[in-house]
Amino acid sequence: GETGYTLTNYFADNQVLTIDVAGFGNYTYQLDNGAPQTSNVFYNVSSAAHTVTITDANVNSCGAITIIDVRTVDYPKFFTPNGDGYHDTWNITGLGDEGTATSVSIFDRFGKLVKQISTSNESDGWDGTMNGRPLPADDYWFTIEYREGDVTKEFKSHFALKR
Repeated sequence: GETGYTLTNYFADNQVLTIDVAGFGNYTYQLDNGAPQTSNVFYNVSSAAHTVTITDANVNSCGAITIIDVRTVDYPKFFTPNGDGYHDTWNITGLGDEGTATSVSIFDRFGKLVKQISTSNESDGWDGTMNGRPLPADDYWFTIEYREGDVTKEFKSHFALKR
Protein backbone atom coordinates (compact mmCIF):
# COMPACT_ATOMS: atom_id res chain seq x y z
CA GLY A 1 0.00 0.00 0.00
CA GLU A 2 0.85 3.67 0.13
CA THR A 3 3.54 4.77 2.55
CA GLY A 4 4.25 8.29 3.76
CA TYR A 5 5.14 10.31 6.80
CA THR A 6 4.12 13.30 8.88
CA LEU A 7 6.44 15.60 10.83
CA THR A 8 5.63 17.86 13.77
CA ASN A 9 7.77 20.24 15.84
CA TYR A 10 9.35 21.79 12.75
CA PHE A 11 12.73 23.51 13.24
CA ALA A 12 13.32 21.77 16.60
CA ASP A 13 15.91 19.17 17.55
CA ASN A 14 13.07 16.99 18.83
CA GLN A 15 10.91 16.66 15.74
CA VAL A 16 8.26 13.93 15.88
CA LEU A 17 8.06 11.61 12.88
CA THR A 18 4.94 9.51 12.26
CA ILE A 19 5.06 6.85 9.54
CA ASP A 20 1.78 6.29 7.69
CA VAL A 21 1.23 2.89 6.04
CA ALA A 22 -1.99 2.09 4.15
CA GLY A 23 -3.28 -1.45 4.56
CA PHE A 24 -3.07 -4.06 7.24
CA GLY A 25 0.13 -5.74 8.36
CA ASN A 26 2.35 -6.66 11.25
CA TYR A 27 4.81 -3.80 10.79
CA THR A 28 8.06 -2.91 12.49
CA TYR A 29 9.75 0.44 11.92
CA GLN A 30 13.46 1.24 12.04
CA LEU A 31 14.94 4.77 11.91
CA ASP A 32 18.38 4.77 10.28
CA ASN A 33 20.34 1.99 12.04
CA GLY A 34 18.38 2.15 15.29
CA ALA A 35 16.52 -0.69 16.95
CA PRO A 36 13.32 -1.85 15.19
CA GLN A 37 10.13 -0.89 17.01
CA THR A 38 6.43 -1.70 16.68
CA SER A 39 5.35 1.94 17.14
CA ASN A 40 5.10 4.02 13.96
CA VAL A 41 6.08 7.19 15.89
CA PHE A 42 9.68 8.34 16.44
CA TYR A 43 10.35 11.09 18.99
CA ASN A 44 13.35 13.44 19.29
CA VAL A 45 14.30 13.05 15.64
CA SER A 46 17.37 15.16 14.92
CA SER A 47 17.57 17.64 12.05
CA ALA A 48 18.96 15.65 9.12
CA ALA A 49 18.08 13.28 6.32
CA HIS A 50 16.97 9.89 7.63
CA THR A 51 15.99 6.49 6.26
CA VAL A 52 13.05 4.55 7.66
CA THR A 53 12.82 0.81 7.01
CA ILE A 54 9.33 -0.69 7.32
CA THR A 55 9.08 -4.48 7.56
CA ASP A 56 5.86 -6.52 7.41
CA ALA A 57 6.34 -9.73 9.42
CA ASN A 58 3.28 -11.27 7.73
CA VAL A 59 4.98 -11.30 4.33
CA ASN A 60 7.96 -13.62 3.90
CA SER A 61 9.47 -12.23 0.72
CA CYS A 62 11.55 -9.28 -0.38
CA GLY A 63 8.27 -7.39 -0.81
CA ALA A 64 8.01 -7.31 2.96
CA ILE A 65 10.44 -4.40 3.26
CA THR A 66 9.75 -0.79 2.31
CA ILE A 67 12.37 1.92 2.64
CA ILE A 68 11.48 5.61 2.60
CA ASP A 69 13.70 8.67 2.78
CA VAL A 70 12.69 11.27 5.36
CA ARG A 71 13.98 14.80 5.80
CA THR A 72 13.34 16.94 8.82
CA VAL A 73 12.54 20.65 8.51
CA ASP A 74 15.48 22.91 9.29
CA TYR A 75 17.57 25.82 8.05
CA PRO A 76 21.32 26.40 7.73
CA LYS A 77 22.75 28.58 10.50
CA PHE A 78 25.13 30.21 8.00
CA PHE A 79 25.97 30.28 4.31
CA THR A 80 28.95 31.39 2.22
CA PRO A 81 27.91 32.67 -1.24
CA ASN A 82 31.37 32.54 -2.80
CA GLY A 83 30.69 30.23 -5.76
CA ASP A 84 32.64 27.22 -4.45
CA GLY A 85 29.62 24.91 -4.62
CA TYR A 86 29.28 24.60 -0.84
CA HIS A 87 26.67 26.58 1.12
CA ASP A 88 26.32 29.10 -1.74
CA THR A 89 22.60 29.70 -1.17
CA TRP A 90 20.34 29.76 1.87
CA ASN A 91 16.88 28.19 2.12
CA ILE A 92 14.63 26.20 4.45
CA THR A 93 15.11 22.44 3.97
CA GLY A 94 12.44 19.76 4.13
CA LEU A 95 9.25 21.82 3.75
CA GLY A 96 8.83 21.01 0.06
CA ASP A 97 8.61 17.33 0.98
CA GLU A 98 5.75 18.04 3.35
CA GLY A 99 3.55 19.80 0.80
CA THR A 100 3.55 22.92 2.97
CA ALA A 101 5.76 24.92 0.63
CA THR A 102 5.53 28.61 1.29
CA SER A 103 7.59 31.75 1.02
CA VAL A 104 10.29 32.96 3.35
CA SER A 105 10.94 36.65 4.02
CA ILE A 106 14.56 37.61 4.76
CA PHE A 107 15.42 40.88 6.52
CA ASP A 108 18.64 42.72 7.33
CA ARG A 109 19.45 43.65 10.93
CA PHE A 110 17.54 46.93 10.52
CA GLY A 111 14.33 45.11 9.57
CA LYS A 112 14.46 45.94 5.86
CA LEU A 113 13.09 43.19 3.59
CA VAL A 114 15.95 42.06 1.34
CA LYS A 115 14.52 38.94 -0.30
CA GLN A 116 11.52 36.62 -0.50
CA ILE A 117 12.17 33.03 -1.55
CA SER A 118 10.07 29.90 -2.01
CA THR A 119 10.68 26.69 -0.09
CA SER A 120 9.30 24.48 -2.88
CA ASN A 121 12.60 24.43 -4.78
CA GLU A 122 15.49 24.51 -2.33
CA SER A 123 18.06 25.10 -5.08
CA ASP A 124 16.41 28.51 -5.66
CA GLY A 125 17.61 29.76 -2.28
CA TRP A 126 18.94 33.23 -1.51
CA ASP A 127 22.37 34.01 -2.98
CA GLY A 128 23.21 36.87 -0.60
CA THR A 129 22.41 39.68 -3.04
CA MET A 130 19.82 42.44 -3.27
CA ASN A 131 19.04 43.91 -6.68
CA GLY A 132 22.09 42.07 -8.03
CA ARG A 133 24.52 43.55 -5.50
CA PRO A 134 26.22 41.44 -2.80
CA LEU A 135 25.08 42.28 0.71
CA PRO A 136 27.65 42.49 3.53
CA ALA A 137 28.60 39.65 5.84
CA ASP A 138 26.21 39.99 8.78
CA ASP A 139 23.36 38.31 10.61
CA TYR A 140 20.08 38.21 8.69
CA TRP A 141 16.63 37.41 10.05
CA PHE A 142 13.80 35.46 8.49
CA THR A 143 10.13 34.76 9.04
CA ILE A 144 8.17 31.90 7.54
CA GLU A 145 4.51 30.98 7.72
CA TYR A 146 3.83 27.29 7.16
CA ARG A 147 1.19 24.67 7.78
CA GLU A 148 1.74 21.90 10.29
CA GLY A 149 -1.26 19.65 9.85
CA ASP A 150 -4.30 21.94 9.83
CA VAL A 151 -2.62 24.75 11.76
CA THR A 152 -0.84 27.76 10.25
CA LYS A 153 2.26 28.64 12.25
CA GLU A 154 4.98 31.27 12.05
CA PHE A 155 8.67 30.78 12.81
CA LYS A 156 11.31 33.51 13.14
CA SER A 157 15.04 33.14 13.54
CA HIS A 158 18.37 34.32 12.14
CA PHE A 159 21.42 33.07 10.28
CA ALA A 160 24.80 34.41 9.22
CA LEU A 161 26.02 35.42 5.79
CA LYS A 162 29.79 34.89 5.75
CA ARG A 163 32.08 36.27 3.05
